[in-house]
Amino acid sequence: MSKIFTFGFWNSVARLILRNRIIIILLILATTVFFASQWKNMRFSFTEANLLPDDHEVNQEYNAFLEKFGEEGNLIVMGIKDSSLFTEKNYQAWKALNDSLQKFPEVDYAISIGNLKKLEKFEDPKRFQMVPFITEANPDSLELANYENELFTKLPFYENLVYSAHSNTIQSALYLNKAIVNSKARKDFVIDNLDPMIKNFESQTGIDVRVSGMPYIRTLNSQNIIDEIGLFIVAALGVTSLIFFFFFRSVRATVISMVTVCIGVMWAFGTIGLLHYEITVLTALIPPLIIVIGIPNCIFLINKYQQEIQKHGNQAKSLQRVIAKVGNATLMTNITTASGFATFILTESKLLKEFGIVASINIVAIFILSLLIIPVIYSYMKIPKSKHLKHLNRQWIGSFVGWMEKMVRNHRIAVYFTAVGLLAVSIIGIYNIRISGSLLEDMPQQADFFKDVKFFEEEFDGIMPLEIVVDTKRPRGVLKSSTLKKLEQLEDLIAEEPELSQPLSITRLVKYSKQAYYNGNPKYYQLPSSQEQNFILPYTKNMKGNDNLVNTYIDSTGRFARITTFMKDIGTDKMEKIEDKLWPNIHKIFPEDRYEVSMTGKALVFQKGTTYLVHNLVLSLSLAIVLIALLMAWMFRSFRMILISLVPNLLPLLITAGMMGFLGVPIKPSTILVFSIAFGISVDDTIHFLAKYRQELKANDWKIKRSVYAALRETGVSMFYTSIVLFFGFSVFMISSFGGTVALGGLVSATLLFAMLSNLLLLPSLLLSLERSIANKETLKEPSMRIIATPEDEEEISKDDEEYKNQKNKN
Repeated sequence: MSKIFTFGFWNSVARLILRNRIIIILLILATTVFFASQWKNMRFSFTEANLLPDDHEVNQEYNAFLEKFGEEGNLIVMGIKDSSLFTEKNYQAWKALNDSLQKFPEVDYAISIGNLKKLEKFEDPKRFQMVPFITEANPDSLELANYENELFTKLPFYENLVYSAHSNTIQSALYLNKAIVNSKARKDFVIDNLDPMIKNFESQTGIDVRVSGMPYIRTLNSQNIIDEIGLFIVAALGVTSLIFFFFFRSVRATVISMVTVCIGVMWAFGTIGLLHYEITVLTALIPPLIIVIGIPNCIFLINKYQQEIQKHGNQAKSLQRVIAKVGNATLMTNITTASGFATFILTESKLLKEFGIVASINIVAIFILSLLIIPVIYSYMKIPKSKHLKHLNRQWIGSFVGWMEKMVRNHRIAVYFTAVGLLAVSIIGIYNIRISGSLLEDMPQQADFFKDVKFFEEEFDGIMPLEIVVDTKRPRGVLKSSTLKKLEQLEDLIAEEPELSQPLSITRLVKYSKQAYYNGNPKYYQLPSSQEQNFILPYTKNMKGNDNLVNTYIDSTGRFARITTFMKDIGTDKMEKIEDKLWPNIHKIFPEDRYEVSMTGKALVFQKGTTYLVHNLVLSLSLAIVLIALLMAWMFRSFRMILISLVPNLLPLLITAGMMGFLGVPIKPSTILVFSIAFGISVDDTIHFLAKYRQELKANDWKIKRSVYAALRETGVSMFYTSIVLFFGFSVFMISSFGGTVALGGLVSATLLFAMLSNLLLLPSLLLSLERSIANKETLKEPSMRIIATPEDEEEISKDDEEYKNQKNKN
């Protein structure tokens, strides 16, 4: 009974769909309107994705830092490498630009050569005070020349803060309001105000302005994601529709398929809005993924409908049988694909979890839409003409299937040698894979803002903040002479690393205070001795104009000191080596029993998150393999068949991993997705082949060879069609300006191509070579679920054909 129930169930589903066409159309329209109403809840991410769980130690350290010092990524820098800046006209234009920017509520304060101050000593009363370099509103060329000379030769305090230590490059620093750094207000300020004002300055003066800083990079990067969503959707629709039309040579079949996947895209956006998820670089991939994965569903259903029409020419019977005979196969392939994505739900990463939830839900949704829309629309249309069925008998497809059969029949040893050779080479490549935790590596490298990042790395030794927090464990412990000396020691160590910039901390202000005490003589820019501190202390009590700097690098209690350095765009490997080198020295300078030191910052958190995700990759891929193996065990009830079926699906993953090693494509958040996605999709071909193979075994009295060749001829065409669509569909992602998305598209496409060849050559070869072990009824028991209809099921399905036909005629 259970065997007939499966197809009896689908037969009932077919009757339900075809008898309630109007209701189904209205339900789909209503659901689509509902999801469209949820689009208003979609929002784009304004910060980097947090790859770590909230309770992870690295996250806790970063959050503790934010509580003490606020958002660290609030600095935008504008750099100029042009000697003409200190001419009267250009200086005034630059000063006007910075003054105008400082008036915006989004900017807390700005530091530039137009408002720069120097620390001076006054005697009555004794005090230090920050006073302007230039008091004249319109300084002449001589004053500007003196100013430039004094800045570069007498003020080490401003080195790497206002001017570069490597050249005469000048930069302005805009400190944004910390409350708006991770909000839409930041985007509005950068896009609507900052960029146009800089372009206006460039057109007035002819001076090239370089702009960077994490808020600026985040903004333009987010804008690129927004721009590419539409590009991906249009490209995916264009490529898949062209391939679909090439295969079927039918405009209406192509239009029906495009309508189906477009509704699926609308549902995908609606799901993101309904769940109030942010659109990140990963969730932005879901709508085009739905198109790419949805088209094979349409191919299976429309191809089967046309086969039935060609067989008997009865539309009513054809529509009934499309659902009843292909429903199981399409459901199971979509379930396995969704399972590949669903494994991300089990990771602790919020980014991957949201991606897995939305993707797996919408893969099942596109299956339901395909099963409902295609039969219903075709039921209102005329029977396809003979020209629409010509593709079913194309000679070149037959030649391709004949080549596969020839390879399996006569060249199995060559197939095995090729597989083993590829496996050996891939293992060598796998040992060359590196892990990358770079925040910038995936960003568009041709974009102006990326080139500006490289400019600031060259001139100022980095742009991504790395924060070190020293807990002295006592109030005002930071200002003790011994602590300041320890801080300076640590800063000297940091400065020795070529990948890190000259650090910024409270020691700069203390050194500058000594220089000011000695009337600005730069040779006294150093920490004061204990005796000198006694002389300088009366002047610091009434010190004015330095609040921003003090509050930035010391907390309100004076217990915690902050050292900020800026990193170049380095990967996880280099950063780990730097950490391994620094930490022993840090503990030597700051003994763990008296001090507590932590290292944090958004860039470092991202790197640690990448390493965490690599470990989760093994977990998610293992879960996908186990889940799909259990599913196949339930379907085929054969342990040996599970092992045989996994080999041709794991080999393409290993080949892809080897390619990554040889091509220098690192493991990172974007490429981590490749393996689970590709495995979930490639298993679909195995399910189709093995289901047909088992059916042929029973029909051919358990004769292996005849059954394998029959299954190969029957499933080869549809597997080829769907693999080609998936190959070119995922290739669409290679037009992205994001390196990670390009790698994702190329690697998944290559993996699926290898998987198709593996399932059409290696899998049948294994079945033939191991026929004595598997060619018996005990090894291949009756499956728990029939994927393909048997002759007995045909009789069950046929019972309702006339009933449906009569019902349709009445309507």
